Amino acid sequence: MERLPHHSSLLALRSGQSGIRVCIDRGGTFTDCVGILPVEPSAEHPNGERVVVVKLLSEDPSHYADAPREGIRRILEAAAGKRHQRDGLLDTSSLASVRMGTTVATNALLERKGEPCALVITRGFRDLLKIGNQARPKIFDLEIAKPDVLYQSVIQIDERVTLDDYAISPHGTPSPLHFDEHVVLGRTGERVRVLAAPDWSAVRSQLQSTYDSGIRSIAVCLMHSYTFTVHEEEIGRIARDIGFPHITLSSELVPMVKIVPRAHSATIDAYLTPGIRRYTKGFSSGFDSGFSNMRVDFMQSDGGLAPINKFTGLRAILSGPAAGVVGYAVTCYSPNSKVPVIGFDMGGTSTDVSRFDGRFDHVYEATTAGVTIQAPQLNINTVAAGGGSCLLFRNGLMTVGPESAGAHPGPACYRKGGPLAVTDANLLLGHLQAKHFPWIFGPSEDQPLDVEAAHLLFLQLAQNINSKMSSERSLLGQRHEDKSVEDIALGFLEVANETMCRPIRALTEAKGHDVQQHDLACFGGAGGQHACAVADNLGIRRVFVHRLASVLSAYGLALAEVVHEEQAPAADVWSAATRSALISRLDDLARVCRSRLHSQGFSDAQIRLDRFFNMRYDGTDTSIMVPERVGAEFGVEFEAMHRQEFGFDLRGRDIVVDDLRVRSMGAQTEVKYGEVHDELLHLRPTPVTCPATHPAFVESVPVYFRGGFRNAAIFKLDRLTPGDMISGPAIILDANNTVLVEPEWRAIVTSSQLVLERASAASRGANAEKQGDQRATTDLDPIQLSVFSHRFMAIAEQMGRTLEKTSTSTNIKERLDFSCALFDPAGNLVANAPHIPVHLGSMSHAVQFQLKKFAGDLVEGDVVLANHPQAGGSHLPDITIITPVFEAGVPIFFVASRGHHSDIGGISPGSMPSTSKELFQEGASTMGLKIVKQGVFQEADVRRFLLEEPANHPECTGTRNYRDVLSDLKAQIAANHRGIALLRALCLEYGLDVVQAYMSHIQRTAEAAVRALLVETRKRHGRIQLCGSDSMDDGSKISLSVTIGEDGSAVFDFNGTSPEVYGNINAPPSVTYSAIIYCLRCMVQSELPLNQGCLAPVQVAIPEYSLLSPSPTAAVVGGNVLTSQRLCDVILSTFGAAAASQGCMNNLTFGVPATETNGSRQEGWGYYETIAGGHGAGPTWNGQSGVHTHMTNTRITDPEILERRYPVILHQFSLREDTGGKGRHTGGDGCVRDIEFLKRMSVSLLTERRVFSPPGLAGGEHGACGVNLWKRRLPGAGGGFQVLNLGSKNTFFVSPGDHVVVMTPGGGGYGSV
Repeated sequence: MERLPHHSSLLALRSGQSGIRVCIDRGGTFTDCVGILPVEPSAEHPNGERVVVVKLLSEDPSHYADAPREGIRRILEAAAGKRHQRDGLLDTSSLASVRMGTTVATNALLERKGEPCALVITRGFRDLLKIGNQARPKIFDLEIAKPDVLYQSVIQIDERVTLDDYAISPHGTPSPLHFDEHVVLGRTGERVRVLAAPDWSAVRSQLQSTYDSGIRSIAVCLMHSYTFTVHEEEIGRIARDIGFPHITLSSELVPMVKIVPRAHSATIDAYLTPGIRRYTKGFSSGFDSGFSNMRVDFMQSDGGLAPINKFTGLRAILSGPAAGVVGYAVTCYSPNSKVPVIGFDMGGTSTDVSRFDGRFDHVYEATTAGVTIQAPQLNINTVAAGGGSCLLFRNGLMTVGPESAGAHPGPACYRKGGPLAVTDANLLLGHLQAKHFPWIFGPSEDQPLDVEAAHLLFLQLAQNINSKMSSERSLLGQRHEDKSVEDIALGFLEVANETMCRPIRALTEAKGHDVQQHDLACFGGAGGQHACAVADNLGIRRVFVHRLASVLSAYGLALAEVVHEEQAPAADVWSAATRSALISRLDDLARVCRSRLHSQGFSDAQIRLDRFFNMRYDGTDTSIMVPERVGAEFGVEFEAMHRQEFGFDLRGRDIVVDDLRVRSMGAQTEVKYGEVHDELLHLRPTPVTCPATHPAFVESVPVYFRGGFRNAAIFKLDRLTPGDMISGPAIILDANNTVLVEPEWRAIVTSSQLVLERASAASRGANAEKQGDQRATTDLDPIQLSVFSHRFMAIAEQMGRTLEKTSTSTNIKERLDFSCALFDPAGNLVANAPHIPVHLGSMSHAVQFQLKKFAGDLVEGDVVLANHPQAGGSHLPDITIITPVFEAGVPIFFVASRGHHSDIGGISPGSMPSTSKELFQEGASTMGLKIVKQGVFQEADVRRFLLEEPANHPECTGTRNYRDVLSDLKAQIAANHRGIALLRALCLEYGLDVVQAYMSHIQRTAEAAVRALLVETRKRHGRIQLCGSDSMDDGSKISLSVTIGEDGSAVFDFNGTSPEVYGNINAPPSVTYSAIIYCLRCMVQSELPLNQGCLAPVQVAIPEYSLLSPSPTAAVVGGNVLTSQRLCDVILSTFGAAAASQGCMNNLTFGVPATETNGSRQEGWGYYETIAGGHGAGPTWNGQSGVHTHMTNTRITDPEILERRYPVILHQFSLREDTGGKGRHTGGDGCVRDIEFLKRMSVSLLTERRVFSPPGLAGGEHGACGVNLWKRRLPGAGGGFQVLNLGSKNTFFVSPGDHVVVMTPGGGGYGSV
């Protein structure tokens, strides 16, 4: 137990009561408690309060049943000066309030230990949450791991409603308003057509059966219930009548469009809230009055407090971390200077980063533990790097995490036989001091950290690294010197710091903020040891470390406000005609919010309101929560925020309001922000020039930094006084935290914080060139190799974020069908962010082609566009934008981005024709043109390329959506520009020669890993040649022979592959290279930077004018999306790595062509999606169902968005049971997708595996073939359908009432049963 330094912000807790106020952060390992005790004012306690801290284990059943209750007991003992019985009820007469943040909900979600519950959903969507957005979490994992769903059973309700209008109308405006008994007005103002009302007696029977099975909690989520609530409300009434104690209606919980996240949210609430209710009931039962005479609040994920009886599972996911954000926001941010603050919360297994700029940064749709939920949450990014993160050397790289030593066995120094971890590195280097760390280790829990255990494992690891590096440097003709154990440990810390900097850069630079113009607030158990180093990496000059950094989340609870939110859905265009009604609805929500806080004892003077509209441009899904600002109009504010976030606006497009939100906050007293800044203004720091004579001095110890050991003075924090200024190197200790003050840094002591400042003229980030020269040379170094791996990948990722933000089309912005990459001066791939696999190996071919085409004709400011298959393209909609980076007139790097554009002309909308025979039928094509010449955008050339040239061919048109394509091309140019800026900054930091050297080093590292894989494959199979083949549905054959040499080289020989076809499944050579590099990367099965080095050991032989190397005029649209998948199946089966997956992307396109009447052009529209299927099983895993595999990973449009935007009804999207091949490990099931069309339009299907089924492997059975059906409605009032089999590929026109049913293939099984 320790005393908390005075902080007058705590006066905000005063509520007119004189009782004890307690704040508790119950974490997974420790529970931190802060108690504010009223005392007589004195010199020691001038504000009449004494503050104590209690830290205890969250689970210690041999000593207490509940950690928070035990913490309160110890605080009461400190207040009364006498013992309180541990086993009896606690006396609450002296308690005024309790505030708590807890990981109870988070742990139950992660460990899947919630309440058994059932999902009630519209028939046809039973598996919707299993499929989700159909993307797989990690594109290179052959064993796809998706989180299990939370519900135990599903109740499908025979009901259906849809919207009676759609946003993308070929006529431009909706039909006139009309109503009948089947059409009603939803609460958003949208017209809802009731297609089928439930049989309520059948519903009661279904619910009763579920209740009788023992389930007591249900989540109800029906299609379009965000606007039409009647059916959900009646189901809720029946469920209450039956006796269900917990019922979650999605229409009440999160009334927002998008059924997938809304259903996830409702299920989370049904899964977690009953357990939270039991926990809070059990907690309150340990007190004599059960909290009836005091206020008890819990922290929510949005950073606000809720009364104990209003605390729910959906709002509890980030309860613990959110309090920490409040803590640093209030204590570190100054409203006067307005310098934004980055929160850096480093714990045992992970690090949380966040940002505060005077307003809490909320997100309204986020994924936690693999589940996408709709609820306001603080924007907290987590990276798997903490004190317990494992240190490993693999594939020539030093890696930190994501594996963790955990609490048991913990790091090696915990005396439990654990692995090396970040804590061990800090201990070995002296950044942590064993004698000053709690002695709680060993069998009797009375020994210090074991330095020798850490040293022994580091010695073994150093020998391994030095041996590997000696061999590598010898091959490069470089002199090798063994690195010391300390250098290896420090290197791992540098890698850890770079790992933790990546999400900070994403949080700042990727959103247009300069990271150097921030302060850093470090807290958490391990943050103090890394504060200076992380700030150095980022170029940040000031760091705040609160005196109670290790318990800042508990402290933040003391500073938080009580929050109540109200939300309502909408579907209105923002205009002068709708403004008044929308504002009136906001006023109504505000009145409800005030009333809720009034009922909790807050007066009007104590209540603040924030009012928001959730707004977006029509035709997009990217919405922004726009706050009401004095003197600003919502529409203008939205446009300004859109420009800041995305860099552009869409003039001429309507602004749509999707939701209304009011956030009300109640506080007894206004909290004062950033008092430390006021103190610093008046503080006159006094340097501690003679540490050994200072009362806080403990001893001087050797500590290892870059360059060797240096003596560092150790100080006790509680003996330092405000104004003390300590120069690094130094260590400052308190009971629960160690702060390392690095050389060239200094610590200024204030009453509440340590303020770390860069003492030299500039940080590494600001004077990067000088510092970089000291840190790295062109010689291969395993530490810098790992750091550069992170930096290169981070640049590619930031390019991708820029493209996602600045693009406008659904394909790029929402389906994320794009890739970004960096290339060396020869056009070889250096780093490719994990976007779309089919782009991976082919983009380097595109860059190298343009190098030859424009040899001697590329200058600064040029940007090249290309998409032709012979120029390294994949298929024509994938347009590549290439930008050279020059130094002294010579290209030193290239950056490129490739995006799938919605329509580039040709014979059918969407430019994905199923019947194309010639390349020109698939749209615009070019071997390469300069879209920008010396900085000038060439729009005339772009118009000619997209509109005029395609229309010159018979039955073809130019792009049907020129505006969006043009905007997306500019977004790609912007993404490249971002990559160039980051590459130049990297060169400034390290020097051009070093950056280029590490581009080569990292490629050789990948080459070595692939060679090792190939050598191991040769040994495992006992032969040097592997063979495999498979057939396309038209009978065309892909044959492969792989010959592996002793040195790990390989020849991939595709001789025997069928000739080019007069159709569109031809695949250009770049697609084959993409498939090879993807499969090799998957089979390495560990972290490896994907680059050109993966292909260095490989020679590829493809017969000319074959299916895999067609003529320049051959149609190829299917080769990119179909043949590429078959190539992966062939390669993986040849290596025995996995059975065949669905072997298809199941491309579905529909739309309406442009029309011209009386000289007036009416733009057409098109929609494109790819549909998930079954994943192939492998030697140790079952195949995953309903997921995208191999060469694609695009998302699918939410069913409610699909029906809101297009004239269709989605009747079914579910798994296709028993379609995975049987075997020792079963293949994954395909999907069923049934779409009804409400207007006449063109439909194209481009699919495979409708004739030849996905093969099993090693005796496993084949997966089921896919099937495409056209259910053509028969004329007449009697209805009925004529069912037609469409085969693999077809283009046709549907009439209103027709259905297309796509049944995707299953995956092959592995091993005989």
